Amino acid sequence: MRANERPLTTTSLTAVRNLGILAHVDAGKTTITERILFATGAIHKRGEVHHGTTVTDYDPQERDRGITIFAAAVSCTWGGHHVNLIDTPGHVDFSDEVERSLRVLDGAVAVFDAVAGVEPQSETVWRQADRHGVPRIAFVNKLDRAGADLDTAVASIRRRLGVTPLVVQLPIGREDDFTGVVDLVAMRALRWQAGSADFESEPVPEPLREEAGRRRRLLEETVAELHAEALEEFCSDSALSDGTLARALRELTLRGDGVVVLCGSAYRNRGIEPLLDAVVAYLPAPADMPPVRGTADGAEQERAPDPAEPFAALAFKVTATATGRLTYLRVYAGTLRKGATVLDAATGRTERVGRILRVQADRHEDREEAVAGDIVAVIGLKSARAGTTLCAPGAPLVLEPPTVAEPVVSVAVEARRNVDTGRLASALARLAEEDPSLVVRSDPETGQTVLSGLGELHLEVAVEKIRRGHGVEVVVGRPQVSYRETVVRGVAGLVHRHVKQDGGAGQFAHVVLDVEPLDEPVFEFRSTVVGGRVPHEYARAVEVGCRDALAEGPLGGYPVTGLRVTLTDGATHSKDSSEMAFRAAGRFGLREALRLSTVELLEPVVEVTVSVPEDGVGGVLGDLASRRGRVSGQTAEAGTAVITAAVPLAELFGYASRLRGRTQGRGVFTTRPAGLAPVPASVAAPVTGGLPAR
Repeated sequence: MRANERPLTTTSLTAVRNLGILAHVDAGKTTITERILFATGAIHKRGEVHHGTTVTDYDPQERDRGITIFAAAVSCTWGGHHVNLIDTPGHVDFSDEVERSLRVLDGAVAVFDAVAGVEPQSETVWRQADRHGVPRIAFVNKLDRAGADLDTAVASIRRRLGVTPLVVQLPIGREDDFTGVVDLVAMRALRWQAGSADFESEPVPEPLREEAGRRRRLLEETVAELHAEALEEFCSDSALSDGTLARALRELTLRGDGVVVLCGSAYRNRGIEPLLDAVVAYLPAPADMPPVRGTADGAEQERAPDPAEPFAALAFKVTATATGRLTYLRVYAGTLRKGATVLDAATGRTERVGRILRVQADRHEDREEAVAGDIVAVIGLKSARAGTTLCAPGAPLVLEPPTVAEPVVSVAVEARRNVDTGRLASALARLAEEDPSLVVRSDPETGQTVLSGLGELHLEVAVEKIRRGHGVEVVVGRPQVSYRETVVRGVAGLVHRHVKQDGGAGQFAHVVLDVEPLDEPVFEFRSTVVGGRVPHEYARAVEVGCRDALAEGPLGGYPVTGLRVTLTDGATHSKDSSEMAFRAAGRFGLREALRLSTVELLEPVVEVTVSVPEDGVGGVLGDLASRRGRVSGQTAEAGTAVITAAVPLAELFGYASRLRGRTQGRGVFTTRPAGLAPVPASVAAPVTGGLPAR
């Protein structure tokens, strides 16, 4: 039986699935996406990541590097359901692409390696999905590999992610002999033919019946513990019917109380069809989602996922292509038609939608309209950015935009030839427009153009995109991290008077400030002034001035964080006081207070997970120690050691090459942000003495 022989029907809100594929790098996300497109008949030839022939890894850099860099949207149909799918990157440097995708998705498939289990970036993307409340199912991939074990991978899911796995399949065979799965819900076996995507459904093989029965019983008991209706039936009949079990699995998935776990080998085309069935059966449709919430005229409003509602959509990605500027939208309510006028809710500008496209990675198909629940791209919008809300002009609504990660690594860039300076500026502006996590600024002291991003690879990809996409040769300076300054011991009762008189109305502001440290890297402002000595609007101006002062600290001119400023007293002048005067008083007063406070330097720290052959552990540990790394864990399994350490980001530049050299190319490492930490005095001295990064 072939999957693309299944009937396809027109879709409605209940027959749409918007999902993402999430995982650690190299867990098999892109291969799974490719196999899904093939199984559903969307493509007729399977591509391979190592050949650079997959649909979603269409960018030249993705094909050269063999990893997903940019989130790619594709769509297909399965059993009468329309599936919009986003293949997301797995490398930590591109986690902002994952964040923007999760903001607009209804569900997700989390992919885990059957040998490695939950890896660092797997945990990171899982937590991102938790923040957005995205229901997930899990797919344990690569069961054909040596050392693959479903139970071990499931145990790591339970331990590392703190969730209840609901395993609905039993593998048939191990490692090279893996040929199929037993569906524990329908109690049927699915076997795939060697070298083919064809599969057959058959009764559970005799040698596996006892084990399948035991696992079905365990699944029923676990579900009954979590689901009231299932518990009632289980207590009454000592078992669950297939229908009750399937309904309970769906409801537990939607509530986030359990995670359905499937397994397979995407590379060998085994397990994809049951995964698609699970997507349809357990993940939510747009109709299952609550009304989207936004604000209009300062009041919160809701808009239901209904094509008849006023139009509302969120732009989550912008790209420049040969066919024009593409703006990717998730339509939450209403209907968008080609040629329609839409309102940019943030700016109040109206724009006309020239074309509506159904996106298949780098290929597009024109559509006349898009309705609630759709994910499409449009051409014709000139000012919309990622996070922009587009809505009907007569029914404005502002939706919450995706959060943007703060850059942690910077490089200085300049055109190799002076004649290309203008083209470089245009290319950098285009990059920042397409990727909000890239920040371009001009250093006021050196005049250099500084490009900041989420990691070394992130910046390498951005610079290469300038070279390839815009034909500009770029000279790049050494990456530098984004340091911060924080208050260790503050001051109380700092008095600052801002008085300026140069003819006409003058400026007068008198403020008294307390500065104290906070445990969190945030800034807080409060006012305890009583008796109207400083009016409320002037207190707000003092806060704005204080935020201005945070841009440059007293140590090395780095941004200041981790402090609370309290306005305790002040005075005004009947004629010369103004918001401008109190803003200046706040700015200069806090600068003076910071100079009198005890301030220390903070640097970004990352958690590094290094996988290395056991005979190379000593060299790796010594190298981590030389990089000021603090080892927090070390495990060994099957001749491979896994070392976890906290290392300052500034010490990791060039680490990939050093690790490959020390391990004869067999060592690999991954990183994820772990916050900020104080810089030792021996390191802080040269850093605060003129490092150009801010």
